[in-house]
Amino acid sequence: MEDMPVFTNDAVVLGLLMISLGFVFYTSSIKTGFWAKFYKIVPGVLMCYLIPAILNSAGLIDSSVSNLYFVASRYLLPASLVLMTLSIDLKAIFNLGPKALIMFFAATIGIIIGGPIAILLISIVSPDTVGGAGFDATWRGLSTLAGSWIGGGANQAAMLEIYQYNPEKYGGMVLVDIVVANLWMAIVLLGVGKSDRIDRWLQADNSAITELKDKVSAYTESVKRIPSLPDFIIILALAFGAVGIAHFGADEISSFLVSTFEVFQDKKSSLASFSSEFFWMITIATAIGIILSFTKFKQYEGAGASKVGSIFIYVLVATIGMKMDLGAVFDNPGLIAIGLVWMAIHVIILLVTAKLIKAPYFFLAVGSQANVGGAASAPVVAAAFHPSLATVGVLLAVFGYVVGTYGAILCTILMQLASGS
Repeated sequence: MEDMPVFTNDAVVLGLLMISLGFVFYTSSIKTGFWAKFYKIVPGVLMCYLIPAILNSAGLIDSSVSNLYFVASRYLLPASLVLMTLSIDLKAIFNLGPKALIMFFAATIGIIIGGPIAILLISIVSPDTVGGAGFDATWRGLSTLAGSWIGGGANQAAMLEIYQYNPEKYGGMVLVDIVVANLWMAIVLLGVGKSDRIDRWLQADNSAITELKDKVSAYTESVKRIPSLPDFIIILALAFGAVGIAHFGADEISSFLVSTFEVFQDKKSSLASFSSEFFWMITIATAIGIILSFTKFKQYEGAGASKVGSIFIYVLVATIGMKMDLGAVFDNPGLIAIGLVWMAIHVIILLVTAKLIKAPYFFLAVGSQANVGGAASAPVVAAAFHPSLATVGVLLAVFGYVVGTYGAILCTILMQLASGS
């Protein structure tokens, strides 16, 4: 039996997370001395992620006995997407051009070829790590990582069904997924604070992104007002009313697809991920936000709609950080090594592609997270650049769900060949 954390009451855990966020925002607002120098190196959003990770690693809290991530990802995430999309300029989003899609697919290719290359490289040092026979074969377990890192949880579940990896060993693959994906997310967030320097190295043209941020900022300024209590109530009504509609629609669509079409009932089907309630919830919430952006409700951006959405996002960031155990890196070094090499290849492909097409770091970061982190992480990373950009992360993450299972199957075939099976 695993050791229980010191704090298991979610009210206490939420209090610790909010104190952590408060500490970060208070210290980052100090413009002189140690903290000013510290936050020039370490972005505040990374600290919002790392402090809960440290609390988890120290055994004070544990996401596995908490419902906070579920609440944040199912309620606060869709609410934040609605509020951050409220003031979006859809035309300006499309004006960002094809580089966002190119970087997304470069990230996908990096995962597809990264798996088999990682197996080949690790087999030179430790053949047993990439071995195994029958349903214990390592490549079968790694297929679930491919599903998760290209699409999301639904694609990961589909790959487990398709390749029938030994359920008793599956926990090891989940550990690799959490450790490696969260380490990479931490590095991506670290890069947000250095994006200007990275863009100069990439010789990137980020004028379209700057123009979008400036347009949204100018609109916000034009409708800015001191918010009243009715303003906040209406903002929350829009957010959580949309969350309710998104959940209702997701339940109905998922149930309809599963009950009407056999292809969605078969968990081994490449289309099974489209019956995911989470996928439809995120899609519907984003669509509602886009629709509201064409109405007078858009003016609630002036009362702080995106700021309320940002609060929800930061709570989500903290709950994601809770899932990271810094000490778990040493629990299964062989599998972790495969994951790290795999992710390194993914990153190399991204950097080479970004350099060739002169894509801004924003597209690299969000394109990667739309694959590796999915709909829960991509808008977080996008919003770290500017709240108005969260929608870009969601739209790319939807592509991840679409290509996730197909890409993962191709990756698995290559990994099976690389392992000599």
